Amino acid sequence: MMKRSVAIGLMLATVVLMSLPWLVPHMGWTALFGLVPLLIMERLATSGGTKHFFWWHYGTFVLWNAVTTWWVCEATVGGGIFAVLANALQMSVVFGSFRLVKKRLSGALPYIYLAAAWIAWERFYLTSAQISWPWLVLGNAFADTTGLVQWYSVLGHTGGSLWVWLCNLAIFGLMVAFSDGRFSSWNLKARTAAIFGAVLALFGPMAWSWSISSREFTGEPLRVVIGQPNFDPYQKFEFLTQAQQDARYLKLLEEATPIDEPVLILAPETFTSRVFTDDIESHETYRRFQGFLSGHPLASVIYGASSYEKVYSFSSPDPCAYDMGLQSGGSHLWILMHNSAISVDTSGVTGLYHKSKLVVGTELTPYPKFFIPFQKLLLGETVMAQDVGQKRISCLPIVTYGDSLGLRPRNDKKEVAGSVMPGIDNSVMPGIDRAYPVIPSEASVSPIGTAVCYESVYGEFCTGYVREGARLLAVITNDAWWGNTPGYRQHLNYSRLRAIECGRYVARCANTGISAIIDPHGRILSHTSWWQPAVLDGTVQLLDCQTFFVRYGDITGRISVLLFLLLALAALVPRHR
Repeated sequence: MMKRSVAIGLMLATVVLMSLPWLVPHMGWTALFGLVPLLIMERLATSGGTKHFFWWHYGTFVLWNAVTTWWVCEATVGGGIFAVLANALQMSVVFGSFRLVKKRLSGALPYIYLAAAWIAWERFYLTSAQISWPWLVLGNAFADTTGLVQWYSVLGHTGGSLWVWLCNLAIFGLMVAFSDGRFSSWNLKARTAAIFGAVLALFGPMAWSWSISSREFTGEPLRVVIGQPNFDPYQKFEFLTQAQQDARYLKLLEEATPIDEPVLILAPETFTSRVFTDDIESHETYRRFQGFLSGHPLASVIYGASSYEKVYSFSSPDPCAYDMGLQSGGSHLWILMHNSAISVDTSGVTGLYHKSKLVVGTELTPYPKFFIPFQKLLLGETVMAQDVGQKRISCLPIVTYGDSLGLRPRNDKKEVAGSVMPGIDNSVMPGIDRAYPVIPSEASVSPIGTAVCYESVYGEFCTGYVREGARLLAVITNDAWWGNTPGYRQHLNYSRLRAIECGRYVARCANTGISAIIDPHGRILSHTSWWQPAVLDGTVQLLDCQTFFVRYGDITGRISVLLFLLLALAALVPRHR
């Protein structure tokens, strides 16, 4: 029977070692052996016949999630608690399935299953899950230790998850071999191979990273000006009019530096609100930006907006759409709400993109056929004050419409199959695309892949921008909901991983910080301070090359899914004498 004191010690060791990479700079390497105490605890529990061991590993995962992501409660207490408990539960389900497989398979196979099942679950989180919280993907442990993972340009951050498991399992395997006395019974070749394999698993990726860290990225230079207005998100809608917010931001730009050359200007997520997508050019913020651009004709602007889309349809286009009433011809007017990025220059609107990776609970109602009826029953309808003068259900759309990866030239009104819903007037705003400005350098159109906030957590998703021609990645976000906690620093560091994976410079604009310019090696070239109005002025390079990860995607995740299915099937097949 495993002693309670031993179990507590091993549990806390796992929590500390696995939390350090997310909380302390340059500590990603502790994840390479941070799961060893958990594996030791599981082995002791199995050999000692410990009952109800589920609560021990579930408790471990709960503590790990709580220590690293407690700051979610700063924005929503209920959502934060749910995120911790639900994410830890899924981790425990994966780990519990490994314990079941150990009863059916022997040797190293159950441990191979554990690594494959874990990464397969991470891939599900990153691609298909409606309830998705991939913040603690194991490969994210190196977000502030990017010098060790330059090879993410090949394997991405699920490759980092594989590295974490390889190292932990190699170290654990050697410890078991020594404790059982089996290591001394092996011949010289076997002992050499075991030690060499562990050393290779630990230091091989480090050497690989070092060998490619000197790569040079050369492209067309572009000046980027990032405005950080520093509006308190809990107060700006109540105490500042949109005119005041626009004026403060534009004054910040005018006072910071003259703009007399081709330049990309960034404003943060949800910088403005109450924008109707079919009439952007009549909105007050757009008109003020046009006034600013008239004095700076070589500039382009990308800014965030809370937007509303009118859809004329006979049936609801989305479970969260509100029916505004019967229109001529028998159709109804529906209103959809979006978190959007809009790009403009002196010629007008050059791009519109609706955020498509949404935050569960605040932006996304998962499994709408099940949850929406309960939400309507419990919450009823709320007034969308001064927006449409009507009522709607208090939730955001489940999906967005449009070719989410299309980067068509401005004024190209060609409709991509499946990109336009019946009844949507696509002539005013041709295409719902990744936002991009027109950079008047060499009279070319340079697409800018614009990730809105939470989307920057999804590596393979962001490669879609590059495959469709994006020469620069922009991230617009508002991290102030969490206050001065580790949350905004973690979110910043994930943009560093996206830079490596995509082989692109990243220009990151945050409402309250930290805004930054990041190079394709994941190095922060310049940044602002937290909770201070500031302008970040720098130069990036517009690149055209594609990394292996961009071209071929998450190979590690796909292979892990296949391996997980094969080993799960092997464990389920009845054994015969």
